[in-house]
Amino acid sequence: VQLQASGGGLVQAGGSRQLSCAASGFSFDDVAIGWFRQAPGKEREGVSCMSTSDGMKYYANSVKGRFAITSDKAKNLVYLQMNNLKPEDSAVYYCAIDSTTRYCGATVTIDPQKGPKIRSYEYNYWGQGTLVTVSS
Repeated sequence: VQLQASGGGLVQAGGSRQLSCAASGFSFDDVAIGWFRQAPGKEREGVSCMSTSDGMKYYANSVKGRFAITSDKAKNLVYLQMNNLKPEDSAVYYCAIDSTTRYCGATVTIDPQKGPKIRSYEYNYWGQGTLVTVSS
């Protein structure tokens, strides 16, 4: 399994950026795919996950309505489209897969107040990160 994230860079607040994750060594239908981020001094946060087997997608409340996760099976790519970026979105972004489940819902805890929490420890293959910096 190989995952390689790219597309990070410097962007102004309110701008957009698309991250890509080149994937190989597995079938998209057999895994849960996730995007995570980690800012300096903060815990890793699950941003979004998807499973092509059931079409489900989950987003952290902090990005819901602004970010979108998609995939292109033919190109073995997973994307994270990020719109209306905010300085607090600045972080290193990682793509990852959980090869033990076909359903990203199995890696999500729904908090009644905080919304979906994607459990990063469930994901067993990780790519290197790509840095996104949002300037105010």
